Amino acid sequence: MSETTGPALDELRECHARMKRELHRVIVGQEAVIDQLLLAILTRGHCLLVGVPGLAKTLLISSLAKTLDLSFNRVQFTPDLMPGDITGTDILHVDPETSARSFRFAPGPIFANVVLADEINRTPPKTQAALLESMVERQVTAGGRRHPLPEPFFVLATQNPIEQEGTYPLPEAQLDRFMFMVHVPYPTKDEEREILRRTTAGEMEELTCVLTGEELMSMQRSIRSVPVADHVYDYVLSLTRGTRVRSDEPQPFLREWVTWGAGPRASQFLVLGAKAHAAIAGRNHVSIDDVRAVVHPVLRHRIVTNFSAAAEGITPDHIIDRLLDEVDPAAEVGAGVPGVKSGV
Repeated sequence: MSETTGPALDELRECHARMKRELHRVIVGQEAVIDQLLLAILTRGHCLLVGVPGLAKTLLISSLAKTLDLSFNRVQFTPDLMPGDITGTDILHVDPETSARSFRFAPGPIFANVVLADEINRTPPKTQAALLESMVERQVTAGGRRHPLPEPFFVLATQNPIEQEGTYPLPEAQLDRFMFMVHVPYPTKDEEREILRRTTAGEMEELTCVLTGEELMSMQRSIRSVPVADHVYDYVLSLTRGTRVRSDEPQPFLREWVTWGAGPRASQFLVLGAKAHAAIAGRNHVSIDDVRAVVHPVLRHRIVTNFSAAAEGITPDHIIDRLLDEVDPAAEVGAGVPGVKSGV
């Protein structure tokens, strides 16, 4: 590890703790959700929050934006939203003095550091696809010209899993652009009691800024410098390649339930998420436990189950649990199916 990495990671842990303290001034509980959202931010990843209405998904994202000295835009996705409403469009400009006419690009709300895509599954696929280029290449192409987005850039989206009428499920290509899919659960009884106390008496807390954009990007670079041993890379590959039932390396039990498995982007996100998890935990190297800590939010939206799984009530999370049981971190990769326990 370089001499500058240690102090940089110490500063990262301190800022992470401060951000959590700020968020907990308005968000009760949801420890795992906050941790996963911050991991995505620290690794330049986009995040999709899935949960029923009223669980403070939108409040969490807008509160996170307030703890960062970054520009923030919220887009409420509706069925009549057009791609240009998000990315922007060329408009005809008339010079008031010369009457000369020219086309100028009017940036849309995507031109912000933090973009909240609220209820992203309420808009048709044509509009959803407008985010693809922005999320991967961090630019918008309009009229044959490229318009770079500000750095850092994050798309933080929310989705309601209950209502199916009037919604458009995100295609796999769109889902794959999100680093994490985070499930937002109901609060516990004690947490809900505290929510009632805070929200029905007095005013909401005012949050303070914790990080600037430059500081955040510096921390993102520090996280990428965390070393990873070969056996951790092999474990990541065993998990992701083991989900691919249409290859020659799948876990045998998956053939019954899975149509498509995770691609290489899942492997990249597992490594990056594990690096951030290790850095926040105070370790200067990545362990197997760091990978296991992020495997659910990384893989759950990249495993496509079939009718048999739906009929038996098998969800991607069930499959990931089984995958973690079956893949042996100590197994020798390269002999037969990689990372599979003997006898499976």
